[in-house]
Amino acid sequence: MTISNNAVVTIDYEIKDSEGTLLESADGELISYIQGSGSLAPGLEKALDGKETGHQMELTLAPEEGFGTRDDELIREVDLEDFEDSEDISPGLVFQADLDGEVRFYTVISVNDDTAVIDGNHPFAGQKLIFNVTVKEVRDASEEELEHGHVHWEHGHHH
Repeated sequence: MTISNNAVVTIDYEIKDSEGTLLESADGELISYIQGSGSLAPGLEKALDGKETGHQMELTLAPEEGFGTRDDELIREVDLEDFEDSEDISPGLVFQADLDGEVRFYTVISVNDDTAVIDGNHPFAGQKLIFNVTVKEVRDASEEELEHGHVHWEHGHHH
């Protein structure tokens, strides 16, 4: 079966920067997504279209096709008292928040006496990235999965 919209695709992947340094890999935690749902980097989803199980490819993506360009407006200073567990806040911490009506991940850049500087850009934003991807499985999504727009793991199927 080939990858097309609404197919559930399981991939093994590595992401390297343009120097070839490994930034992230599946490391046994394969990811599954629904083609066309926009959950992957756009250039990656586009490149996987029409491919079959077992297909392996290396792909270099510009920031626009990967995790986006950096947006300085996503870097902001917030009061520590806005955090529930302010004593846990330290640089490098990643958390999810909805500050603009859109939930995104923020990384804490620095912490001062009563404020923290946080960055809502994806850690790999603004970088040219090399993706190495192997297609492990392709199947049709169930109606339930399509309704929710994401994959349901079967119980006991966690790796």
